Amino acid sequence: METIKVDFKAKKRKKDSRLSQCSTPVKIIISIVLTLIISAVLYYLMLPALNPKAIELYIWLALSLVVFIGIFGMVSRAYSVEENMEYAKSKAKVPIILILIIIAFVIIGYLTGAVIFRAKSYRNIIQVENGNFAEEVAEIDFSSVPRLDKDSSDMLATRALGDLSDYVSQFVVSDYYSTQINYKGTPVRVQSLAYGDIFKWLRNTANGIPAYIIVDMTTQKADVVRLEETIKYSPAEHFNEFLLRHCRFKYPTLMFDTPSFEIDDTGRPYWIVPVIDKTIGLFGGTDIIGAIICDAATGEMTLISTNLEGKTKLDTDLFVTDENYQWLDCIYSAQLLNEQFNYFGKYVNGFWNSIIGQSEVKITSSGYNYLALNDDVYMYTGVTSISSDESIIGFVLINQRTKDARYYQVSGALEDTARTSAQGKVQQYSYTATFPLLLNVSSEPTYFMALKDDSALVKMYAMVNVKQSTVVGVGSSLAECMENYASELEKNGINVNIDIEDISEDEDVATESKEVEIETISGKVEDIRSATINGETYFYIKVEGDESARYYKISAAKDEEVIRLNVGDEVVIKVELVNKDFVEIDEFEYRSAHENR
Repeated sequence: METIKVDFKAKKRKKDSRLSQCSTPVKIIISIVLTLIISAVLYYLMLPALNPKAIELYIWLALSLVVFIGIFGMVSRAYSVEENMEYAKSKAKVPIILILIIIAFVIIGYLTGAVIFRAKSYRNIIQVENGNFAEEVAEIDFSSVPRLDKDSSDMLATRALGDLSDYVSQFVVSDYYSTQINYKGTPVRVQSLAYGDIFKWLRNTANGIPAYIIVDMTTQKADVVRLEETIKYSPAEHFNEFLLRHCRFKYPTLMFDTPSFEIDDTGRPYWIVPVIDKTIGLFGGTDIIGAIICDAATGEMTLISTNLEGKTKLDTDLFVTDENYQWLDCIYSAQLLNEQFNYFGKYVNGFWNSIIGQSEVKITSSGYNYLALNDDVYMYTGVTSISSDESIIGFVLINQRTKDARYYQVSGALEDTARTSAQGKVQQYSYTATFPLLLNVSSEPTYFMALKDDSALVKMYAMVNVKQSTVVGVGSSLAECMENYASELEKNGINVNIDIEDISEDEDVATESKEVEIETISGKVEDIRSATINGETYFYIKVEGDESARYYKISAAKDEEVIRLNVGDEVVIKVELVNKDFVEIDEFEYRSAHENR
């Protein structure tokens, strides 16, 4: 039988030849259609605002033109037939010219908003009023002073995640979307969850994220809040439930800043997506003009204005006033406020003065923290002269909801210096100090900070006098810390009027509210499982005959003997008696089944 050979390469050459022989209009139409399809995919992924002030829009347009040039070259066989290259180049002149026009337009846009030409406009992007520290900053109230920082809060939230008995290892704590707010008069951090990986997303996305975590910044208590309506829209989702894509399809012309996660007074979760505008030139002077309030469960969105009269710099009727959303705490991010205050401080006498001479120039210090005041959350940061790295000349409080800013002139030690002094007081423990808050203690400007161990748990508190950083008081309780601080002040000739008993009574009340009953469970191990959460391995133990049928959890880092445990071993477990599916083990002892035999 004769073998028939098929020359596939010849067929391909014949097909390519037919394609290359198509008329120019046909090639252009084919290229445009394919480019539109690819550009639509790029738009779905990039989500640029259809706004002339959005740099992402020009990047998307330029990429689309590059895609057209590439497709037209393939349709014309410019990459495989040398004589077709000149033809493709001649037809690509128009898109290349358009790309160059886009680049030139972007460069001009940046120049129109360049700080070298518009320093005065940058300085005026935030209005800062001078305040009187002793009169305007209320004396210390520890019930509203956060005692944790973000790292400690994240650690507590991760440990609390083990209470999600049905979803162990399916979700992780999203440390990126962690927001400090005032909730029922208490400073807390609310932390959203994210899917553990893409496969866990595939498994759980239909049901949504079942809970969020709330961490009390004063008591160090973390609670998992289970939701009747799960979170269906979040930055952890993909496709149309991805938060920014969900917002983009409804508001295609608006530009967005980084979302934050908040809850209202009833505990219902929302995403707050700030709406930004470029107020200087085409791309300069980023500011917030409003926010999208997105219900995390239903996806319902409301667009509010940051202006109480409902007026904005955009000519749109989409905005409403925020009268019904006074529970909001975080519209302006701390990073943006920090940046705007630095504009205010650096360009007080123009751009060149910020480089040469630097008269009256001031900038923020090395970090910032948050303070709850008057049912709002304020960003706090120290202010120092640009030539000094050892002391502050004042500090600023900026409201994260309204952008009201107050500057207080106070001279003294820099925050990092205060942290070093506090850590030196307890150097035998190798504790780490949180970024300080500046508080009013009997009219004395005082840095307050928590001292953490290696596991990020708060072990002690410290107070450092701003004017004399060597005056330090530490204690394992707030009352002890305050008492020691007052004693140190008196030794240095500073008399203060502090009622230690009031602080002790407040702490006693807090202690009573946290008192729990210790329960001892003993018996044979019926079941044991393990899960790794954020790099830490937890073991979950079920005890035979335990009527509660709960699992008791313990990390290998807390007691590595747990890795020897097997089904049938005898255990004695001591836990706090709480109503949870998974309960943290305080003390753990075991005897292997082999020893029993």
